[in-house]
Amino acid sequence: MKHTPTIRAELDRYLQQEGLNFARFGQISGMNRGAVSAIVSGNKPISINQLDQITEAMGLPEGHFYDLFIENFIIDHPPNMRRIEPFLYRCVELDKLDTIRKVVGVIMDNLLYSSKLFEIAEDLFAQGQHEAALILYENVAEVEKYQHSERLALCQYRIFTLQIGDDQNQNVGVTAVFEAFVERLDEIDQLDALKDLANVYRSLRKWDKVDEMAKKMRAKAEIQYSMKHQANRKFQEQEKKTKGPLFGYIAYADLLCASVCEAQGDYKQALQYTYAYANLDWVKETDEDALRWVNLFKNWAEGNTYVYKLLSGEVSALPDYVDYICTSPDKSEKEMVAKLMNIVMAANQYQIDVDDVLLQFEENINSFAQLPASNDMYTQQVVPDQYARFGYELAYYFLNRGMHSDGFKYLIYATKSSNTLNNVTCFKNCLGLFVHFQAYAIPEIQAEFYNFIEKVWLNNVKKNGSIDRCN
Repeated sequence: MKHTPTIRAELDRYLQQEGLNFARFGQISGMNRGAVSAIVSGNKPISINQLDQITEAMGLPEGHFYDLFIENFIIDHPPNMRRIEPFLYRCVELDKLDTIRKVVGVIMDNLLYSSKLFEIAEDLFAQGQHEAALILYENVAEVEKYQHSERLALCQYRIFTLQIGDDQNQNVGVTAVFEAFVERLDEIDQLDALKDLANVYRSLRKWDKVDEMAKKMRAKAEIQYSMKHQANRKFQEQEKKTKGPLFGYIAYADLLCASVCEAQGDYKQALQYTYAYANLDWVKETDEDALRWVNLFKNWAEGNTYVYKLLSGEVSALPDYVDYICTSPDKSEKEMVAKLMNIVMAANQYQIDVDDVLLQFEENINSFAQLPASNDMYTQQVVPDQYARFGYELAYYFLNRGMHSDGFKYLIYATKSSNTLNNVTCFKNCLGLFVHFQAYAIPEIQAEFYNFIEKVWLNNVKKNGSIDRCN
C-alpha cells in the first residue's frame, strides 16, 4: 500500500532538522506555540491561512503543500465547505487551476455541495476570474445534468459566455449546446441569452438562426413589457432587472431582423424593420436612461435608412450618409468601422468612386485594426467579424482601382483576421482576391502572404494530427 506523506510529518521533520522548538517556530511563522504543537500532534486541523504561514516559515514557495492538503484533509473526509471555500479562493489567487479541478473532482459526487460551488463560481465570475469560474460551472453542470434545474441552465449560460471566442467553428458547437437550455432560464435571463445567441449567430452569418432568436426575444420581451406596466408597484420593485431597458429588447429584435434582410439583399423589408425601431413613441418610460436608449435607436435607424437606400442602388443617399457619420455623436472605432464598411461595400457593388470619402476618414481607416476590449457579446463576436470584412472590402476597392500598396496591406490584414476567426467564407474570398491580383504584388508582399499561408497549413497539419511529409 502506498504511503501518503502528511503535512504534519513534513513540519515535524523540518523542526527536528532545523533544531526548532514549537515556540521558536511559532515566532517565525506568526503562530502561537499552542497552535504549532496542536498541528504537529494532530490534535487540530490545519486552516489554509495556517498552511500558508507554515509554508512561508519553511522557506517554501506559496502553495507548496496544497496537493498534500487535499490528500490529508479533503480526500476520504466528509467535505467541509468552511475549509474548502477559503482553500478554493486561495488557489484562485495563486492561479492553481489544476488544484481547483482536483478539489472539485473530489467533492462533486455529492449533490449537496453543488449549490455552494455555484455561489462561489458566481462570485468568481463577477470578479473576472473566468478560468476558475468555468471549472466550477462545468462541474456543477455535469453533476446536475439530469436535474433540469434553473441553476443548470444558468451554469450553461455562463459556460457559453466564457467559451465563446475567436474560433467560429468552435463557437458553432458551443452555441448549439447552450441553445437547448435557454427555455429553462427565468424569463428575464432568457432575453439576454437570446440576444447573445443572436449576436453570435450574426457573427457566424447564420441568418435563419438570427431571425429565429430575434423573433423569440421580441415575443418574450413584449410579454414582459406588458406585465411590467400592468403590475402593481410592489411587483415592479421586486422584479428582476434586465441588463438594459425592456423596450430595448423589442427594438433590438427589429434591428436584428433588419440585418437579416440586409444579408439576404431584401433592402425594402430591411427598411420596414428600421422604421419600426425608429418609431418608439409607444415607450412609456420617460426617465433619463430610457430617453438615452430611445435616442440611440433613432440614431441607428437614421444611419441604417441611408445604408439600405445606398445598398439598394440609391447613390444619391451617399452625401446624406456621410453627413450623418460626421455629425453622429458616436465616434467610437467600432461604430466608424461599421459605417465606413457600408460605404465601401456600396462602392464595390455599384462601382462608385469614394476616394474623397476615404480620404476624409483616412485617420479612422488607418487605425481601425485595434479591436476594442469588451465583455459585451456584440463587441466580442460581431465587431471582429466586421473588422475582417472591412479589411476585405477595402482591399477589393483599392486593388480594383490600381492602388495596389493599400490594397495588399488590407488584404493581408483581412486574411490573417479571418483565419484567426476561422471565418472560412472571408478567408476564401481573401485567397481568391490575392490570386486575382498577385501579379501586382511586390516580392516582399508575395513572400509575406505565402509564408502566412504556409504557416496556416502547418498549424492545421499539427492541429488535426496529419502526417507532415515535408522536409
